[in-house]
Parts: sequence; C-alpha cells; structure tokens
Amino acid sequence: MKKELNFAKLLLETLILTGAVAIIAAAVYFFLVPSHASVSSISGLGIVLSNFVPLPLSAITMILNVVLLIIGFFTCGKEFGVKTIYTSIMLPVFLGIFEKVFPNFASMSNSQELDVLCYILVVSIGLSILFNRNASSGGLDIVAKIMNKYLHMELGKAMSLSGMCVALSAALVYDKKTVVLSILGTYFNGIVLDHFIFDHNIKRRVCIITKKEEELRNFIIHDLHSGATVYEAYGAYNMQKRNEIITIVDKTEYQKLMNYINHEDPQAFITVYDVSDMRYQPKV
Repeated sequence: MKKELNFAKLLLETLILTGAVAIIAAAVYFFLVPSHASVSSISGLGIVLSNFVPLPLSAITMILNVVLLIIGFFTCGKEFGVKTIYTSIMLPVFLGIFEKVFPNFASMSNSQELDVLCYILVVSIGLSILFNRNASSGGLDIVAKIMNKYLHMELGKAMSLSGMCVALSAALVYDKKTVVLSILGTYFNGIVLDHFIFDHNIKRRVCIITKKEEELRNFIIHDLHSGATVYEAYGAYNMQKRNEIITIVDKTEYQKLMNYINHEDPQAFITVYDVSDMRYQPKV
C-alpha cells in the first residue's frame, strides 16, 4: 500500500513537472522565438547563439543546460538537481517536437511587443509551478535559484539580474528596438514571476482584539485547525487591559475567520499584514 502511494505521488509530481515544462516550451517557441527577443532565459541566449552556431535551438538549449545543471546539482541539493535534470531534458524535447510539428512558425500576433508580453505571462506560470515544486527548467533558473539560496534574493529579482546579461546579448544580432524589448521584458518577467510565486505562498497575520476572546480562540484552534498567540495589550487612553489574539492563516482560512468575526463581534478591532516568509529556528 505504501509503495502504491509513493508511486502515485511520484507519478503526480512527474505529470506536474511535465506540464510546467510544456508551458515554458510553448512560451519560448510560439512567442519568444517569433519576437527575436532575448528575455531572461537560456532559451533567449540560445536564440541569439543560433545566429552564429549551425545547430537547432533545441540542441543549443540542451548544451547550455547541461553545464548549468552540473553546477545546480552540487549547489542546490539532490532533490532540486534530480527534478531539474528531468525538466532540463524535457524542455529541449518539447522544443524539438514543436520544431517538427510547427516548422518555420511565424508570429500569431504579428507584433513583437505582444509576443514579448504573451511570453512573459505564459512562461511565468510555468516557472512559478516549477519553483514552487523545488525545481527549475534549467539554465538561468538555476542561476536564480543559487542567488535566492545564497544571497537571499527574491526569485523574480534574481531572474531579472541574471537575465539582463542575456537580454543585452541581443545587441550582438538585433536592432535597438529588440534590445530594449529584451531588457524591458526581462525586468517585467521578474515582477510577474514574483507575483505568481508570492501570491501562491502568501499568508496573512491577523491581530484581533475582541470581547469574545475565548470563543474566537476556540474557533481558530478547533474550526480553522490553526495556531494562535495571545498577548496582553493596554489601551493608551484609559490603560484598560485587553488580550490581543494573533494568528497566521492562508487565504481560505482568512475568509472564514473574517466571516466569523463579522457575525460574532462586528465591533472587534482587527489589523492584517501580508506574510511571505515564516521560519522556525530550533534550539541547539
């Protein structure tokens, strides 16, 4: 039974990773390649190099990925390395399939600007899925992951910084407009990527002062199955003592909590903060 559950979990994880890579490959082939821009990816660098190297884009992408993959395996851990090996192989495979099925594919929008915009939106979905599964599509994603781990940079900013070098490489081949689009696309790709990642992981820190403290505490613990911390607080005007309940909840729990408070104590005093990172440092 345990083996069957592990197999099912592995199969689901593989399907998710494969789907994410397919999204990224589609973004590259159907939007990035027709735009001729070089936006924050090894595939973008591959597009530039394909003008100098007599190899298809899929082969160039594979070669560049292998080099960075070796680095990522030793710096970001075994799980990240194994998953990224799989995605790094699948990305050029999907690109190769698209090259065979849709040879000489032209722009769907006939607009370089729209192609870059569509690429940013579509690729960010695929990348956010991979990053949230502790994987990457290889290439610059590995560089961004290393910067995130060792320099504690947000993944979007790390992607933008590393991608700027690739974006500037467009100057070797294309006109000024393409270079500017590559740089702007790289910058906005980082912003959109952070939006997808942090909106997925974001939680809310809710601080509540209510007359129905005991009822609220029980609701948080037994209905939301969440934890809470109680602090003593004093009002500055009359120094009246009140207890403040603080809890951290996700989006679904937050909505349930607000509905409960609005029904049970509409006069409760509430402050809410977004939380994107929570860490527990055990005593040693």
